[in-house]
Amino acid sequence: MGVVTESFPDLSFIDNATVDEVLTQMINDYQEKYREITGKNAVLAPANPYRLIMYACTMQIYQAMQYADYAGKMGFLKYARGEYLDNLAALRGVSRKKAEAATTLLRFSIDTKMQSAVVIPAGTRVTNGNEIYFATDIYAEIVAGQTSVEVAATCTDTGKKGNELAAGELSTLVNTLPYISAVSNTEKTGGGAEEEDDDSLKDRIYLSAGSCSVAGPKEAYAYWTKSVSTLISDVSVISPSPGEVHIYFICESGELPDDVLLEKVKTVMDNGNIRPLTDRVSVLAPDTENYNIEFTYYIADSDKSSAMTIQQKVNDAVRLYQEWQSEKIGRDINPSCLIQKVMAAGAKRVTVQSPEFTAVGTTSVAKCTGVNIVYGGLEDD
Repeated sequence: MGVVTESFPDLSFIDNATVDEVLTQMINDYQEKYREITGKNAVLAPANPYRLIMYACTMQIYQAMQYADYAGKMGFLKYARGEYLDNLAALRGVSRKKAEAATTLLRFSIDTKMQSAVVIPAGTRVTNGNEIYFATDIYAEIVAGQTSVEVAATCTDTGKKGNELAAGELSTLVNTLPYISAVSNTEKTGGGAEEEDDDSLKDRIYLSAGSCSVAGPKEAYAYWTKSVSTLISDVSVISPSPGEVHIYFICESGELPDDVLLEKVKTVMDNGNIRPLTDRVSVLAPDTENYNIEFTYYIADSDKSSAMTIQQKVNDAVRLYQEWQSEKIGRDINPSCLIQKVMAAGAKRVTVQSPEFTAVGTTSVAKCTGVNIVYGGLEDD
């Protein structure tokens, strides 16, 4: 039982009834009804067939009562366990922590500097020779002119078994790698954990109410911003420095908010029941990253009967691309998506002059300032 639930009152959905009490009640009910009907007393000796029948029935009835009591208790924190507890936790937005694997840093070394890089594939395994294996998390390489490289690695088994291996204990390379002469962990392994048990999860569920914040998390600021108006379509929340929160948002079709809407959001955020006392919140319109659309497209000769329809679809595709590009703050300007949409509209070939791929910051939104579409005519398939 979790520490916080020890003081919770006990519950019983069957009034703590025992099997003997159920049997006694059944015998009393039988005798009372028999007397009511016949006017005589019913004597039930221990070996009386009717008494044996009632005893057998009592066992089944009491078993059903136990199931009912168990099912009722699984809806309460003090008694819930296993999957019942997981579902109870979900109501508070809490989930059971999964088992985690231990981690460390591995150093791979070569004896002589090479003129080319020595590759360490992701998933390269190292062991201590005692059935404990660690595998590299990412691809790495010993660059030309160097003799070693360090790369993060994770135990192949979850749980605590991979913990507490001293530096240098992982020294046997399982995979065959050319040029590698030595490998070892540079730090003690740690971080492995078993799946969270019921008691720990119960304590976290109980404490979860105290961890809730009306606007501290990024998602909460976005929630309260969107609650101001259904026009608001996307929100970006950043913290440029401790205690500073900047909220950027756009409206439908990527439209920038006007001063009135900005002020409405700011008023909501100034509410002391929403904004944490230590946060200084600024509500701002995003910057714009301007781009032009300019391309030439061609239609296959085999589709000439549909050329007029395809041209209209291409114009529609460009409009859809503009909407897609501006509907999210921080979405990179991506001409590949433009080509994809124009090709899907029926074009055979597309030559894009503009835009070029441009990374858009988390406080900016892409805006199209001009469109120049050139139909190049029909081409052989």
